[in-house]
Amino acid sequence: MNQITDHPLYRVHSIDTAMNSTWEFYRKRFVALFLMGLIFSLIIQYISSSINLTELQSITDINEMMNSMKDYLWPMIAVSLVSLLFTAILQYYVIYNPLDSEKNALRCAINSMRYYFPYLIIMVFLAIAGSFALFLGLIILVIGAAFAAIWIMMLYLFVLPVMMVEGPDIGNTIARTISLSHRSFWPNLGWTAVFLILLLVITFILSGLIVLPFTGSLFRTLTNPEEAAVISDLASKPLYIVLSALMNALTMPLLPIFAAVLYFNARAREQKATEWVPMEKEDNKVKVEDLYAKPLPEEDSK
Repeated sequence: MNQITDHPLYRVHSIDTAMNSTWEFYRKRFVALFLMGLIFSLIIQYISSSINLTELQSITDINEMMNSMKDYLWPMIAVSLVSLLFTAILQYYVIYNPLDSEKNALRCAINSMRYYFPYLIIMVFLAIAGSFALFLGLIILVIGAAFAAIWIMMLYLFVLPVMMVEGPDIGNTIARTISLSHRSFWPNLGWTAVFLILLLVITFILSGLIVLPFTGSLFRTLTNPEEAAVISDLASKPLYIVLSALMNALTMPLLPIFAAVLYFNARAREQKATEWVPMEKEDNKVKVEDLYAKPLPEEDSK
C-alpha cells in the first residue's frame, strides 16, 4: 500500500481547493460510493420504519409520553449504532481505497471493525462534551449554540481519520483530534460551517423532491409547515423508504470525504511546518578556538 502522503486528498488546502477536492473525489468514485450509501441507507430506513413518533403528538400527559418513548428506545439505539458502523466503513474506504485498489467495499467493512468500538467510546465522550458545550451556547443564545454545534461537528469529523491513520488508541485519538483541529482553528471551523450549510441546503431540496409524489407540489412542501408535517405519516410506505434511501445514498459519502480533506490538510500543514524548521549544520557551529583571536602573520614569523 502506498504512503498516506500519496492520497489524492493529501495537500495543503484553501477553502476553494477543499470544496473542489471533495467534489472531485466524490465524482470520480461516485458509483462505488453511491452503491455503498444506498445499501446502508436502505438498512437504516428499514430499522427506522419501526419508529413512529407521530403517535406521540396526541399525547399530552408527560408520564404517558415517557412510557411511550420507551417502546422506541431500542430501535433508536439500533439506528444510531448501525449509522456509526456504516460511517466507519465509508471513512475507511475513503482513506484507504485510493491507496490500495484491493481494499474494496467488503475488505473495508471487515478492516474498519477494529476501529468501531473505540469509535463508540469516543462518541460517548463527544456527546457529553457536546451537551455541555450546547448548554453553555444556549446561555449566549442562538449564536453561542450555533458556534458550539459547529465546533463539536469539527471535532467529530477529525475523529475517524485520526483513528484510522494513526491507530485506534483512544487517548492518542482524542489528543491528536484536539491538536490537529485546533492548529488552524478558525479555517477548520469556517470550512466546517460552509460545508454544513451546503449539505443542509442540498438535503433540504432533496427532501422536498422525495415527498413530491405524495404532496404534488414542491413549493408547498418547502414553504407550508402543514404539508411538511405529512412526511411523518409516510415513513412506513415502501416508495418513501426507497426514495429516502436514494437521497441518503447521494449525500452520505460527502461527510467522510470532507472529513478526510480536513484531516489531510492538517497533516500536510503539520508536515510543511516541520520541514521549514532550520536544521543546525556542523559547519555553522561555533567552536571553542573561534573565540580566541588568531595570531597575525607577522607574529608567526617572529
